[in-house]
Amino acid sequence: MHKELNIIISSESRLLTEFSDSKVKNSRIVIDLQDKVEEHFKESSEKALFNLGFIEAKGHLSATLNFWHEFSAHFIKALRLSENLDVLREKAEIPFDKDFIESLISEAPYFTGSEYLNIDFMQTVWETLTQFFKNEIKKNIGSVHDFFKEYSSQVNLADKIYFHLVENIKGSSTPFVFLATYSAGLAENGYSRHRPLRNLLVEYADQQDKLVELLSTVYKVAEKSPFIKTILDSGEIFYPLGVNSSESFMFLKETEVYEEYGILCRIPNWWKGARKGVSISLNLGEKKKSLLGLDSLIDFNMKFSVAGTELSVEEVRRILEESSGLTLIKGKWVAVDKEKLKATLKKWEEIKELISDENMTLSEALRFASGLNDNKLKQGTEVSMDIDFGKWMKTIFDKMQNPSKLINVNMLKDFKTELRPYQQDGVNWLSFLSSMNLGACLADDMGLGKTVQVTALLNSLKKKKEYSTSLLAVPASLVHNWASEINKFAPKLKYSIAHPSGGDRFIGNNPDTEKIQENDLIITTYGLVKKYEWMKKHTWKYFIIDEAQAIKNSMTAQTKGVKSIPSEKRIALTGTPIENSLGDLWSIFDFLNPGLMGSKEEFKKLIKEGEHSYGKIRKIISPYILRRLKTDKSIISDLPDKIELDSYSRLTKKQLVLYQKQVDELKKSIENSEGMSRKGLVLATLMRFKQICNHPSQYLGDNDYNEKDSGKFHRLKEICETVKEKRERVLIFTQFKEMTEPLNNYLHKIFGKPGFVLHGGTSIKKRKEMVNKFQSDEYYPYFVLSLKAGGTGLNLTKANHVVHFDRWWNPAVENQATDRVFRIGQKKSVLVHKFICEGTFEERIDEMLKDKSELSKNILSKTEGVKFTEMNNDDIIKMFSI
Repeated sequence: MHKELNIIISSESRLLTEFSDSKVKNSRIVIDLQDKVEEHFKESSEKALFNLGFIEAKGHLSATLNFWHEFSAHFIKALRLSENLDVLREKAEIPFDKDFIESLISEAPYFTGSEYLNIDFMQTVWETLTQFFKNEIKKNIGSVHDFFKEYSSQVNLADKIYFHLVENIKGSSTPFVFLATYSAGLAENGYSRHRPLRNLLVEYADQQDKLVELLSTVYKVAEKSPFIKTILDSGEIFYPLGVNSSESFMFLKETEVYEEYGILCRIPNWWKGARKGVSISLNLGEKKKSLLGLDSLIDFNMKFSVAGTELSVEEVRRILEESSGLTLIKGKWVAVDKEKLKATLKKWEEIKELISDENMTLSEALRFASGLNDNKLKQGTEVSMDIDFGKWMKTIFDKMQNPSKLINVNMLKDFKTELRPYQQDGVNWLSFLSSMNLGACLADDMGLGKTVQVTALLNSLKKKKEYSTSLLAVPASLVHNWASEINKFAPKLKYSIAHPSGGDRFIGNNPDTEKIQENDLIITTYGLVKKYEWMKKHTWKYFIIDEAQAIKNSMTAQTKGVKSIPSEKRIALTGTPIENSLGDLWSIFDFLNPGLMGSKEEFKKLIKEGEHSYGKIRKIISPYILRRLKTDKSIISDLPDKIELDSYSRLTKKQLVLYQKQVDELKKSIENSEGMSRKGLVLATLMRFKQICNHPSQYLGDNDYNEKDSGKFHRLKEICETVKEKRERVLIFTQFKEMTEPLNNYLHKIFGKPGFVLHGGTSIKKRKEMVNKFQSDEYYPYFVLSLKAGGTGLNLTKANHVVHFDRWWNPAVENQATDRVFRIGQKKSVLVHKFICEGTFEERIDEMLKDKSELSKNILSKTEGVKFTEMNNDDIIKMFSI
């Protein structure tokens, strides 16, 4: 498999490089380019991008490298065309081209960290490049021209020559005036002093060599432009020259050629719009319609738009017959390209065939708005289609994309927590999309409370008379997490668990309708959705899926089972950006909003367009995805610095057998023990239970450590895959030295990169080296530490995740370990994952630590934590029993 270089964004908003597999064989040119970029990145990202801007991109580059090359090349162009750069040098300011960058972002590929890609981030990178140039030119004693030549001999710096094209006064014989000037230095206000080019002939009459040097760029341009050659040969270039519309059109089309040679062009502002020429304008959803989801009908009006001016089809045909080049239409100059105009007319007819009625469905409207319907049109020529949403549609989309503008969903008094502002926005957003029968994807960052937002939404529905039962499908490892959150925040929300682990809340294999309707919510697993036929016979109010990536493969029985469940409304939850994998995206949205992204075949055809498809896909899915990040300043101000999460896992069959065997042996032996013997028995049994909950192999000593045998290993993988996706770092604490190496081996496989291991046997020198490397900019994703050796005296703030793999039942000791990350120097919110084996003594001790009852007070010590040996026999048996 061949490798391609990608430039990604870390969760710390830093640009980094990584290699990924590619089916395309790289040429020697591409390999050399990738090596060069990688080498420059080792020094700094700004040096890499600055150099990238001078390189001519040849051959097959990765989508991200193409994206950053386009950005860097645009910066270099803006830099070299800056006025008086040779005079200003490090004092120059390079204006940020917001319009261009916004357009670039809209077409950006999907890559690791693309969720951090926004106009503010790009402006920061632009400013970083500007500062890099200033630092470099300040150190350089030569001219700016020589400085640029060090990077590329092909780059031409902005010279002193300017070409101007201005509209002539009304009634003149020619509509435009061409004028060539040169810069005679800076005026007191800091702007260039312009003089007509003819002044050069006077100033340098006695210095022919200097005159030729100053005019060298004009001579170079004349070799490429017949227009400039003609007026240069005739001498007309030295004087104001009236030009007709055809000549003006030729000049405007050639401005990029002039700028390539370093001649700055000053042209009318309307040219930017005039270049769009003729496009089709669709006005969608002017009037309010009944809200019936994607199949609801909306009004539309299709018109021709010429540089923003609406024209009838007849007027367009008349223009096509009469004009070519620049044409004055309704007081505006417009560029008319006959070939493009013919193609636009053809596309007009195709659209009319596709939509014959005066209404279209909301789904069709959204597909047109994104450009997805282009796949259904026969016309191969690229034709511009401007989508203008009407008053009603604008209001709807504004609310979908700005949840803070929505009316608050009122929380019932029995809801036991106060939502943070962004969480309330999330509930409002889910409720709003649901009110229109539109599927919604809540894709908040890990730790921001997706579960509590959905719980709040479901709890708020109880006040509505029409409320009926909803269904929730989750991975088996998260069943208990959901049950725990509901008990904590919405204790009056009635729920059952359609899974054997449900205990007294278990709902049978084939419950009757009455039994189902007794509940507000049924919690089940993905595996049982495809197995339990009764779920398909009931129409659910909401069908909610957690960890939505579970249905990314549309061909699996699991995915087909999920999509067969009838429901009025649908919600998907995921902590990782679902747009990171284009191939997986269709299946998730086919669940949420069937038909929105067309058939699977149409979507495959679309993504084959490569980079051209990114903007279309992002445009169509963005209203249905709500994603907030911990790195977002508006979110981070509302968050605690440390978020503690109970992370439940289930015993595997192998763990269950071993665990029950220990319970049975404890029952037999504890009755006949007392004093020190009893204490030793309790502590030894406790140790064995901890080992079994970690992994059977730790207890058995067989060194197998298969992932399938440990619920904790599976849960650790789920968390670390998200950490890997976001290129963050994690600490894993265990009290057992013998667990550090198996965890290291397992994590190395997950991340595909090495991390570090520290325990009591690690030398002081080695310990210091590992900490320094982990804290460096080089990416080391994980650090496995024994609690005793690594719980104090270390600064590991590069990580922002902490996993307590096995629990030390003294909160002070755990907090001390967490403080390796949660300390001065930490720039991000810290997520602390406390692993708990569901239904075991780990869960009961965790409950005890949180409980305020007398029993808890009697067996808890501030310094020692839980005093197991002081519990009576019945309490010990009860605590350890499954």
